Order: sequence, then structure tokens, then C-alpha cells
Amino acid sequence: MSPYARADSNRALFDISTSILPYVALMAAMLMLAQVSYLVVLVLAVPTAGFLTRTFLVMHDCAHGSFLPSRRANNWLGVTVGLITLQAFHCWRYDHVRHHASGGDLASDGTGDVDILVVDEFRALSPWRRLGYRLRHHPLVVFGIGAFWANIIKPRIVTPSNPRRLRWVTLATDLALAVMLTGLCWLAGWRAVLLVILPTYWLASGFGVWLIWVQHRFEGALWQRSPDWDWETAALAGSSHFRLPGILRFFSLNIGLHHVHHLNPRIPNYNLSRANDENEFLRSVPTVSIREGIKAIRLSLYDLERGRMVSFAEAARAVPSPSPATATE
Repeated sequence: MSPYARADSNRALFDISTSILPYVALMAAMLMLAQVSYLVVLVLAVPTAGFLTRTFLVMHDCAHGSFLPSRRANNWLGVTVGLITLQAFHCWRYDHVRHHASGGDLASDGTGDVDILVVDEFRALSPWRRLGYRLRHHPLVVFGIGAFWANIIKPRIVTPSNPRRLRWVTLATDLALAVMLTGLCWLAGWRAVLLVILPTYWLASGFGVWLIWVQHRFEGALWQRSPDWDWETAALAGSSHFRLPGILRFFSLNIGLHHVHHLNPRIPNYNLSRANDENEFLRSVPTVSIREGIKAIRLSLYDLERGRMVSFAEAARAVPSPSPATATE
């Protein structure tokens, strides 16, 4: 995969000109139209959220050091785009690297992702904890409150367990965002800013969470527990090729080729398709259609016996595994 892990400044500039620039232009138009027709603002929020998602994924590539040839340029662009997407770039990168280091590992703590339990672990929980798990995985929570919390509120909070430098990064980012938003409110009015930002960022957050959910929680996804877990198997059997229509591939910067990305995170988005097309072994990975991606929303538990993701209803119908004591009897 190393031949594809080469940054191209011209391709990167094209991505910037088709993500950040149209996003900023559309946001400016929405702020001006907020006092004229809020219906038009809501209609424009859909493509604007798409460009915001594309902008976020530019930051994602910067976090992997794959977007531009220079490490310093990746860092500076990542910090700048982080302010646009309301993220503390270095903190987000810290969590995302941990996600890559343990994706598909049932023993991981769920950092950078939604936690997952196997069926027997879920059954062993107390009723209140089962209810809490169900609520955290309910689609209205995951793609509504949860998406808003994970992408807008949580990044504002200083995490005590983070290294000291990252705690200062969070505070500095919050201060910079406060200054930026104050200036925006002064120019356009706080009501207009609120009415424009809320639907746009909520739509983009929900779309982003769905992409991540589907690409690691599709029905046939392989999850293992350390020490059986390994990087290559997790990438090729635990990450999907999410076959999105052209417009969604554009807005998601080819992140649907998630198996290629997890196999080598240093491959920039603009080389993912070529890497997949030119290597036969990459085309044998699990593929997920839009319809299967929508169905995957209900899959919240992993069934070790069947080796696949299942819904709460499927888990309830399954026969519980016998305990060691029962098996001995």
C-alpha cells in the first residue's frame, strides 16, 4: 500500500477548493438570508452540511499526516479546519489514533466510537444498565442528541485523563471559537448565527456518525478480542466498503473505502479509489449498500457464536449460552 501513501499538493488544493471554500460561501449566504426566508436557509442547510462533512474529512486526513506532503502544513491546516468544524484538532487526532489502534477490538474502551457489548455481556448487566445501553444505542439518541454531543459539546470539555498539553489545547480552541463566534454574532446577529449553525452542524454530525457506524457495525463485521485481534484482519474483515452514490462519495471524501483507509491510514482520500481498484485482494472485502447501511442502524450487539452484529430483538430471541457450571452438570 505504500505507493499510494503519497500526498499530492495539487489534489489537496482541489479538495480544499471543493470543500472549505463552498462551505464558507454557503454559510455566508445563509446568514444573509436568515432575515429574509428561513425556509430557504433550511433548504441550503442540506448541501452546506455536505460541504461541512467534506471539510471535516480534510481535517481527518490532516490528522493522519496524509493530506499534504509537509507535516507542518498538515498540522496548521488541521488546526484551521478544526476551528471551522468546532474541533480541537490535536485532541481529536489523539482520540482518532486510538480508534485506529483498536478498531474491531471488543476489549477496547470505545474511544472515538460508540461502545459495543457482546450479547452475553449485555444479558449480564443489571436492568438499569441494560436500559442505559439501549438508550445510548437508540437511533434517535445516536443520530440526534448523541451526534450533537459528540461533535459540538464534548469537544468543548477539558478531559482530565488527557495529557496536560491537550488540556491546554482544548482551552485555547474554546477561547478561539468564542472570539470567532462573538465576531460572527456582532456581524450577523446571534439569532441568525444560531438558526444557521444548529441545523447545519446537526445534519453534518448525524451524517458523520452514520458513516462511522455503518463502516464498523454492518451485519457481517468481524469483531475480536485481544490477543486474537490484529490490525490487518480488523481492517479487511471489520471495516466495510460502503458503496455510496456519487454525491455522497463526494461529500464523504471516499471514506466509504474504509477497509483501505484502515489498512493504511497514510493513504490520502484522493488515492483510496486507485488503491482499491488496482489491488484484487481489497475488492474481496465486505461491501455494504445504502439499504444495508440503513438497516445497520438497528445493530447494537455482537453475537460471538454467530460471528455477526445483531439487533436487540435478535439477541432476545437467541438461546443464551450455557454457563460453565450448567455445562458441567
